[in-house]
Amino acid sequence: MKLRHAAPLLLVPLALAGCKKKPPANPAPNDSAVATTTGNTGGRSRADSLRADSLAMTELERAERERRSREAATSVAREALTEIVFFEYDSDEITPTAEDKLQSKAAVLRSNPGVRLRIEGHCDQRGSTEYNLALGQRRAEAVRGYLLNLGIDGSRLSTASYGKERPLMEGEDEASLARNRRAEFAVTGGQITTVPAGLNR
Repeated sequence: MKLRHAAPLLLVPLALAGCKKKPPANPAPNDSAVATTTGNTGGRSRADSLRADSLAMTELERAERERRSREAATSVAREALTEIVFFEYDSDEITPTAEDKLQSKAAVLRSNPGVRLRIEGHCDQRGSTEYNLALGQRRAEAVRGYLLNLGIDGSRLSTASYGKERPLMEGEDEASLARNRRAEFAVTGGQITTVPAGLNR
């Protein structure tokens, strides 16, 4: 074989050796490991966020429960303060049942010194307009006097009489007439913010 033809054959092994793939000097990071690490970090942040949201929601719920509880309590106090008291026929004497109601009113007034009250006297339909206006005033004044004796400042209590002009119930039967012999109460100033201990309705 001539040397000229043998030279290219000798170069083939050298070319093949040069084409052999070398391993990389620095291996690329494992994508799954990166994803796992990142995923774990993201998971921790999400858990912290969920926990913070849960705490915030719990606090909002607690505040809402407290608000509703305060509203319910002040509603009970307002009902006690405005509850009607009734009188016997042609009388301005405070009955034992009325005394219990007036003591509850006094407790609410003592706990809320800014609250002012108007006491309105009413009568049933029997008798003249003039007589019933006077009787209604006596009833309102009797209630006011009872509250004064319980320590309520008189400047917080005003009175008015409507006689027989504003019946609570129509009708001439005794049950209807009895409902009209009454004193009603209107809050004319201040706000009920404190509920006295032991106020039961």
